[in-house]
Amino acid sequence: METLRLAIAQINPVVGDLEGNVDLIRDLIEKVEHCDLAVFGEMSLTGYPLEDLLLKPGFIADNKNALNDLASMSGDCALVVGFADSDGENVYNSIAICHRGKIVGSYRKQNLPNVEVFD
Repeated sequence: METLRLAIAQINPVVGDLEGNVDLIRDLIEKVEHCDLAVFGEMSLTGYPLEDLLLKPGFIADNKNALNDLASMSGDCALVVGFADSDGENVYNSIAICHRGKIVGSYRKQNLPNVEVFD
């Protein structure tokens, strides 16, 4: 029987501090590289709640660039990282699955709490 080595990676992200949050995640990536899968929390890349930051020009693009940077750091340990996604009209509370240097999948949260953050 094979063993799945899983890390629940808890950080305290700062809302809107993409660079700082990438650094926090990078530090944990180095500690869990022996695992098969490391799961970070909801909106771990951006912090939460984002509120008006979602309206700031360039924030979604900056967050996706930061996600690509994190993906490039992924190795044999797959990462699940929370981020803000957009289709150009709507913004989504999402996760990305990063493995061996690239984003291999993503998922948009379906049942959001009744708050204005993602309305």
